Amino acid sequence: MAEEGEIDLVAGIVGGAKFAAELLEDEGLAGLARLEAEALSARLRAVGCARSEAKGRALAAAFEIGRRVVAADARAPPRIASGTDVVGWAMPRLSLLAHEELWVLALDGRSRLRVARCVAKGGLHALSARACDPLRAALRADASAIVLVHNHPSGDPTPSAEDVRFTAAVNAAAETVGVPLLDHVVVAREGFAVVPVPGA
Repeated sequence: MAEEGEIDLVAGIVGGAKFAAELLEDEGLAGLARLEAEALSARLRAVGCARSEAKGRALAAAFEIGRRVVAADARAPPRIASGTDVVGWAMPRLSLLAHEELWVLALDGRSRLRVARCVAKGGLHALSARACDPLRAALRADASAIVLVHNHPSGDPTPSAEDVRFTAAVNAAAETVGVPLLDHVVVAREGFAVVPVPGA
């Protein structure tokens, strides 16, 4: 059941309360937010909405703007001093995505975020990244330390064997270049999990 006002907000973009109500009944607002433009267009086509492609793109753009507003912080760079800080940064940005993304958070010597960079994107179940990818971004940002964070679109944040192997490889490379890997956090709709960092 859609919450009060949700139908009106979606209807303003898709051009009708009937279409908005059907979308929200099938997917819910969080479900719609996870869908990419093509999937939203297909859902709109299925409920008989005219100009479904353009309206699907508009709805996807509205969700992306919402994510960016939630994520934006015009004040001082956030402090990333614990796993809780990582989760607070990552959940609104990554937990509802329908594809995997790997981000590196480059920190200064006082654990403040210097740069957050997406270093790999994948599909529903995996992405392809090398240990050098997050380190390249960290070195460009003159990072004193780094944190890795990625999402599991399945909803289950449990680290995979590949997550553990990748973390160990990045940790070894990070030690070599003198930029320690502090943490690796996985976020998903069902919560978050920490990937063990060897020696941490």
